[in-house]
Amino acid sequence: MISLGKNKQTKEMEIFKDNNEWNEKSVVGFIAFTIMCVIMIVDLITGWLGRDLMINEFVYDSFVLVVLGCFGISGLEKFAKK
Repeated sequence: MISLGKNKQTKEMEIFKDNNEWNEKSVVGFIAFTIMCVIMIVDLITGWLGRDLMINEFVYDSFVLVVLGCFGISGLEKFAKK
């Protein structure tokens, strides 16, 4: 039972190794895109309720830049193979 948990932890930590099947830029971009979508949905709901969602513009803009950067670099790597 203990070895099963240790094996699972090892599999989850493989994403941080240099040789893995995951594209880390796509994972980070997807997480940032998901956060942006949640913020937009919450903004719509609070606007519908007549309240303002107080979020600094530079916070949202930084998420936009992270998404564009991650997906842009990931897409460039896909088409410009070594």
